[in-house]
Amino acid sequence: MLYQAKFWLKFSIFNLLIVALVGLLMRYKIAFEFPYLNQKSLQHAHSHFAFSGWVSHTLMVLMIYTLSKKLNANAFFSPKYVWLLAIHLVCAYGMLVFFTVQGYGFFSIVFSSLSVVVSYVFAFWFWRDSTKLMLGQPALPWFKAALFFNVVSSVGTFALAYMMATKNIHQNEYLASIYYYLHFQYNGWFFFACAGLLIGFLNLKTHEQKTYNQCFWALFISCIPAYGLSILWLDLPVFVYIIVVLAALVQTLAWLKLLQVVLATQKNKFASLAPHLRFIFALVALALTVKMALQLASVIPSVSQLAFGFRPIVIAYLHLVLLMVISLFLLTYLLAKKLLPNTSIMKKSFVVFVVGVVCNEIVLGIQGIASFSYTLIPFQNETLFVVALVMLFGLIGMVGSVSKK
Repeated sequence: MLYQAKFWLKFSIFNLLIVALVGLLMRYKIAFEFPYLNQKSLQHAHSHFAFSGWVSHTLMVLMIYTLSKKLNANAFFSPKYVWLLAIHLVCAYGMLVFFTVQGYGFFSIVFSSLSVVVSYVFAFWFWRDSTKLMLGQPALPWFKAALFFNVVSSVGTFALAYMMATKNIHQNEYLASIYYYLHFQYNGWFFFACAGLLIGFLNLKTHEQKTYNQCFWALFISCIPAYGLSILWLDLPVFVYIIVVLAALVQTLAWLKLLQVVLATQKNKFASLAPHLRFIFALVALALTVKMALQLASVIPSVSQLAFGFRPIVIAYLHLVLLMVISLFLLTYLLAKKLLPNTSIMKKSFVVFVVGVVCNEIVLGIQGIASFSYTLIPFQNETLFVVALVMLFGLIGMVGSVSKK
């Protein structure tokens, strides 16, 4: 049984389409009348499926793909990964259905817990196989860090599941568990896996690895205390606050150094890409820089209180990371590696999706800033619905191109 990355990536694009469709339905319920389905349950389904069915599935497929390139007889290890990917998809679809139907209920918690178990198995297998097959590869420590943070993030999942199952919910613990999970998913699992893919894509020379390793350790170590950025609204001791501030500063400086080195040494690599892919890679780098700047600014207590006190700000920030950084990077990477068909329909549809993502973030950003002064933006909900339609149309074209190919 050989490993076919392109086959599994078809599920990735289709799953992203489902994420967009659920997001569109949520926007419709806000802007117009739609009495069916619970909005909170849809939100849980949307977020869980985005994390598992789109991002985590795609990262797992691409990490296995990277590993398979290091072994000629990939039948040696690929069958177990094929079964694991299939089970993971079943869990993702189970969460999509049951979170939509029942919110946090018995079956949704079962599928969510099983998904975590699958992530543990994947982490164990990939760690063991990559240690044998990718020894000395610059991407290896980034992949291992991603696996580590994915496992660490599951503590937040189990805490949430326990509180929901027992109906014993305390507001501070509930929010702290959510932000714990989100932090180690976004800034741990997602970020380090994407960074590993990028570094593998760049084919670094031996003399370049020292700087990348320094940036890696700075980002890895600072990621752990940086969780404190998500809970600054709690009454943290002064020494903990100082550590959190230092972590935010280290992360920002390490990212800027990493960006500087990539731009200085990889001009030829990026110059060989199609113009629209170069532009979107630059857009992703800009979005991540903005994310780091916002994160650093949040250490100011008054700014932190404003950010966590207004839900539109949180929504805008989460979409900035998940859509403009993670999702656009993954799609651009897939096109650059020719893992998606290089057709005219694919290119045009991708551009439409990118336009939708950028417009979505602009509208959410304006909405978030306006919320500070409790200013109501005219037709903001209708505008977000139209923008969601644009993203959906772009993804429909991409799915059509993948299916036809």
